[in-house]
Amino acid sequence: MSTNELITIMKNHRENRFILGIDGLSRSGKTTFVANLKENMKQEGIPFHIFHIDDHIVERNRRYYTNHEEWYEYYCLQWDITYLRQKFFQKLQHETKLTLPFYQEETDSCEMKKVQIPIVGVIVIEGVFLQRKEWRDFFHYMVYLDCPRETRFLRESEETQKNLSKFENRYWKAEDYYLESETPQKRANLLIQ
Repeated sequence: MSTNELITIMKNHRENRFILGIDGLSRSGKTTFVANLKENMKQEGIPFHIFHIDDHIVERNRRYYTNHEEWYEYYCLQWDITYLRQKFFQKLQHETKLTLPFYQEETDSCEMKKVQIPIVGVIVIEGVFLQRKEWRDFFHYMVYLDCPRETRFLRESEETQKNLSKFENRYWKAEDYYLESETPQKRANLLIQ
C-alpha cells in the first residue's frame, strides 16, 4: 500500500480527528515514509499535524546508567510512558492545544512547548515502540514498517556501527522484547515490508 491509499483511508474519516501511527524499529524508514505522507496530505488539502515520539524523550540521567539493564533503559525509560499517556495520548483525542515536553539535545533538558493541533484532520505520530500496551489503544490506524535488522544496521553511520555492543545490549534486546511482547507486525492495520 502506498501513501496514496492511506490518503483514501484518511478521507473516509474527514469529519473527525484521525490518529495515525507510523511504527517501526530504528532506521526502518519511518521518517522518510512520513515525509512522503506529509506531501500527499498537503496536496490533498488534508489538515494535519505530525509528532515524532523521539522529540519527547527524557533527560540522559533518567535513561542511562540507572542500574537497570541497557535494553530496559531504552524500552522503558527513554520516554516517560505514563506521562505521555496522560498528557499526550489521552488529550490528543479531544484537545486542540497541548503542552508537551520537547527534548533539547544541546542542553540535555526538556522544554515545555504549546502545540496547536487541528480540530478535524490527521494527527500522525511517528516513532519506535508505538504499539506498546500503554499507548496502542489511542490510535485509529497503525502502520508498521517491517525492515530486517541487517538493512537497518547498514543505514547507521560507519562511526555508529563501530559501537556494536550498544546495539547488542541496548537497542536489539529492546527491539526483540517489543517484537515478542507486543507483536507489532500482527497488531498493525497495515504492514509494509
